[in-house]
Amino acid sequence: PMRAASVSRTRDKSASQRLLQVIGKDMRIVTYGFCARTRQRRAVFEGLTRIMRPTRLWDLYAFTSGPFMNKNSDPQLRLRAEYLRLLGSRSYDDGVANLRGKSMKSSQYWRLSDVNSSYTVCPTYPSLFIMASAISDEEVQQAAAFRSRGRLPVISWRHPENDAVLARSSQPLIGLMMNNRSNADEKLVATLCAPTAYRQEHSRKLYIADARPRKNALANGAMGGGSESSANYFQSEVVFLGIDNIHAMRDSLARLRDYLDMHGAASSDGSSSLLRSGGLAWGGGNLSSMSAAVSALGDSGWLMHVHSVLAGATWIAARVALEGASVLVHCSDGWDRTTQVVSLAELMLDPYYRTFKGFQALVEKDWLAFGHPFADRHGLPTYTSASIASTDSFRQSMGSAGPSSPARFVPGSSFTSSMASHSAGIASNNCSPIFLQWVDCVSQLLHLYPRAFEFSLAFLVELVDCVLSCRFGNFLCNSERERLQVGVADLCGCMWIYLETQRSPKRKGHEHYNIFYSYDQHQGPLLPPAAALAPILWPHFF
Repeated sequence: PMRAASVSRTRDKSASQRLLQVIGKDMRIVTYGFCARTRQRRAVFEGLTRIMRPTRLWDLYAFTSGPFMNKNSDPQLRLRAEYLRLLGSRSYDDGVANLRGKSMKSSQYWRLSDVNSSYTVCPTYPSLFIMASAISDEEVQQAAAFRSRGRLPVISWRHPENDAVLARSSQPLIGLMMNNRSNADEKLVATLCAPTAYRQEHSRKLYIADARPRKNALANGAMGGGSESSANYFQSEVVFLGIDNIHAMRDSLARLRDYLDMHGAASSDGSSSLLRSGGLAWGGGNLSSMSAAVSALGDSGWLMHVHSVLAGATWIAARVALEGASVLVHCSDGWDRTTQVVSLAELMLDPYYRTFKGFQALVEKDWLAFGHPFADRHGLPTYTSASIASTDSFRQSMGSAGPSSPARFVPGSSFTSSMASHSAGIASNNCSPIFLQWVDCVSQLLHLYPRAFEFSLAFLVELVDCVLSCRFGNFLCNSERERLQVGVADLCGCMWIYLETQRSPKRKGHEHYNIFYSYDQHQGPLLPPAAALAPILWPHFF
């Protein structure tokens, strides 16, 4: 659930006193009925409370469900293969082959950097990322010191034809007076628009897309952050996408849930919309109730927020595809709104990401490797330094092979506040449906371009269900580093292998396959016109 884990509530006294309502993260509302004058309801309530708010990572279902038929392979190997594809390998499989041949490909302009191999430069970044060849590892460390949480600008995607790049970072630490500068950061950002093999005569334009509203960016300046000045960054233009923060998204989903409970096909008490409208129904209610339903849906703001993310991603994709410009995207910390718009823009630009294998690579790269805090956003416990002994004992109880402790501590370093315990995350109210909202945006694109995606809407619903159910380890913890220290790949099942196993027997007859998919029809970018960006409520999920 998006408030404080699964929120259980009871109604007023009398008959409804025998009901217990549980609101799920997936928008499902389950109502239990109990016999009067018994203690069953209290016992069930206390049992559900223990389950829905586990205090330890090891209490999650992914660790306690028993033997794992879908063991996870090395996600870091898959990330390296995807990087090699972006740097010029013809396909993901070619990238894997290059890795097995121990070929670390780099070009005259871009290279794979392992400066963060021990996670000392940025604990929430992957151990490997793409940088400009002109930037040294020392300059990378200097640039990281000028960015919030050390999340320096790195390349997330490269256009295979015009060599424009899509980069991501967190906000610069320019301060309230906007007078703090970093030579290393400015040099690093300048390399994003430097001449390449495709554009040797002159530099390309660079757009710096701040995903926040302008006023929010200015407010962050009072806390040491802020946004870039185009005067300090070569050939750049700063734009603001106006996407609201995690708290606005959480509140919006809560209002949408209330709307669905009141105006949906059936409410949480089991009554239909026909009965709730007094029986004067046409299409779910009389004219007055229909007007109220439309108003309530608009007041939730959910579709407006979905539109903001879609519009921002479309604008970015158009700059890269049509202008051949490079784009640097950031918000405050660079792991929520930034991840949404960057991954959505890449989905529009690269047809490979619209296949099953490519979609997995996209999610693993931009959401998992680049540290979207799934544990904090879903209200789950995560890894802390106090968990080392628990890790050892849990591994021994599982009879796991390999080293007894997966912990890999960097000498002289410790976990920061971003790796807080579960209780701290709940207290600061950092739960938010950021990933759900992004999948909703993907569903809107699939609705607009039904022949461009290999997967179906049913696959997206299954994906969200797998993420929220904690059945697999892929989306646990807050970063690649935490998952590595816990040993998630060894201790938990893999969602991607499970989904692939589900599809294999029926192949293209499985419901996850999009029967309208045409490989040849949409090999270029998807750039929906502004008039088409009118999102609808995702019926398959909501």
